[in-house]
Order: sequence, then C-alpha cells, then structure tokens
Amino acid sequence: MTIQVFGHTTSTFCLVLFHILKELGLSYEVVQLNSTEEIKSPEYLATKHPFGKIPSLNDDGFQIYETRAIARYLINKYQGTKTSTVLIPSDVQKAALVEQFISVEASYFTQPLSKLIVQLVFKKRHGKEPDLKIVYETREELNKTLDVYEKLLEGKDYLTGEFSLADLLHIPYTFYAINIAGESELWDKRPNVSRWWKNISERECWKNIVTEYKLA
Repeated sequence: MTIQVFGHTTSTFCLVLFHILKELGLSYEVVQLNSTEEIKSPEYLATKHPFGKIPSLNDDGFQIYETRAIARYLINKYQGTKTSTVLIPSDVQKAALVEQFISVEASYFTQPLSKLIVQLVFKKRHGKEPDLKIVYETREELNKTLDVYEKLLEGKDYLTGEFSLADLLHIPYTFYAINIAGESELWDKRPNVSRWWKNISERECWKNIVTEYKLA
C-alpha cells in the first residue's frame, strides 16, 4: 500500500514530509485538501487529525499526525532500507545532537519565521495586508537567532557536522523567506549561515520538490 500524505503541496509542514520521503527513497501519494471545511469535517477530525490540522499520514493502515512525530516514525521504520541517507544517526550521542538542534529549530527559528511567512506570503496570497508590527518584531527575533546560528555553524557545513533531520526541518520556511518573501539578506549577510543554506537547499531531493510542486 502506498504511503498517503493528507495535506497541501504548499504547506511547509507537508513539504518537510515530502522531502523526508524522497530522501528515504519512498513513494507516496498526496491527498490534497483544498479547504478549511475539509480538514474541519467530522470525518477528518475522527480519522486523520483531531485538531483539524495538516499533515496526517497513513502507512498501510497506520495513521499518525504531527509533522515531527511522522518524521521520526518514517526514519525509524525506513531509514537505510532503500537509500543510504541518514537523517538520525544510530550513535546515541550523535542522535542526541540532532534532537538538540531539532529543539532549537522548533523553539528559536521556526517560531518567529513562521509568523513572518504568514504575514509576507500567506496573507498576501489571500489579498490581505501584512501587519508591519509583527513583521518588524519577528524579523528582529530572527536576526538574533541567526546571529547564534552564525557562531554555531563556524567551521561546519551542517548543524551537527553532517546533514540530518535537524537541517532538513529548516528548509521549507527558509525557502519561502528567501524566494517568495524577499528576506534573503537575513541569510546572505552571515557567511556561515549563507554557506549552510546553500548546502541544504541544493539537495537533489529538495530541488526535485521545488520543481514538482512549482514552488518557485
């Protein structure tokens, strides 16, 4: 049975899962949900995601929701079965460092950046004006975060030294920030951050996603 991802091809969280699936060499089907009504329906709430969010994933009858939980499930089950890509190492200490940076990403990077993208990308797509106060505040918060990243990435190509799930989770929101929101200066003015972004955004699997889903 094909793995099914319930969501939308423009969703950053769905894009994370598509990328993981491709890195692991897995085929999948996207069940496109195009309206709020669909993800708030009694059937969806009962069988896919009780909070009415995306993505949700079905793997041969096993249903799971929440992006990072799905990511760990896919890696635990399929890593090493079809490709040599390692997203979470088997070494306990290396895996702990990946988890450390996943926590950093969720707490200090994606929180402000997601708010910025809502204002500069998704609001505009719906014909609404961005809240400039939120734009300013989140940009300032992101500046502080990227200053720390600049130090953390000194002498390293990736957050833990090797490409991992921690790096991958940064890609969709950063892609939107740079390529759609026009915020590239935040990354470009920091040499280590800029080099890291080049490394992670030029993964073949990610480039295939950009083309396949016409993101750029």
